[in-house]
Amino acid sequence: MTNRIIYYYQTFTGLKPILNKNIVTHIHLSSIHFGTNSDNSPYIHLNNNVPTDPIFYSLWDDIKVCYKKGIKVILMVGGAGGAFNALFSNFDTYYPILRDMMKTFCFNGIDLDIEELVDINNVKKLINQIKKDFKNDFIITMAPLLSSMSNDNGSMGGFVYKDLYNSVEGKYIDYFNTQSYYSYTFEDYDAMIKNGYPPEKIVFGMISSQFNSSNMNDCCDTIKQIKQKYKDFGGVFVWEYCDSPPNNQDHSEWAQLMYDSIH
Repeated sequence: MTNRIIYYYQTFTGLKPILNKNIVTHIHLSSIHFGTNSDNSPYIHLNNNVPTDPIFYSLWDDIKVCYKKGIKVILMVGGAGGAFNALFSNFDTYYPILRDMMKTFCFNGIDLDIEELVDINNVKKLINQIKKDFKNDFIITMAPLLSSMSNDNGSMGGFVYKDLYNSVEGKYIDYFNTQSYYSYTFEDYDAMIKNGYPPEKIVFGMISSQFNSSNMNDCCDTIKQIKQKYKDFGGVFVWEYCDSPPNNQDHSEWAQLMYDSIH
């Protein structure tokens, strides 16, 4: 799949504005963390609460509508709040909880946003386990920095993404949501392709605070330039939905602008 239009969704303000338009392809729901309760029993949290908490009832209703409309919903693990050191140090405890949650809520895939030092072999182990436990169409994505993809000098996780990509497990990664925050040019995207990654696997990600009504045209022009050179362009994402540019009043406007720029 190419030309993806992806929202990261962490501040749950309601998805109805975008559900009325058939242009969004993916929602990446953020984010999962692990820990232990006061009685030492393990827990999995969606942000700060267990996934079955009543505060999420309206969220799960929106997610059901996404499924009906063909929007893929991907569960993000990690990010700035971490998750992977806990997961990897207690894999037999936390992984089954994660697996069961993904099956309970029928997620279409998982997004591994590794922003803490880990052993690449543990990343491979996790990817292999996911492939064993889910159907072939289950999506696996990652969220590296632009600098981790345009060169091979390492990453926030401490490993080299090219090493992972060239491994047996690398073929299971469907796409990379590259965090191209505050550096969003054609040259930035082109550098990742020149470093050996196929454009269909590289989604160009922006942070909402970089763009507004005064410079959104520059963003759109960049997307058009990329699409002109790379017909199989992997797509775009924004972090995050609740304040997506060019303004945070109509959350669907960003998707429409991206769709028009790509098509």
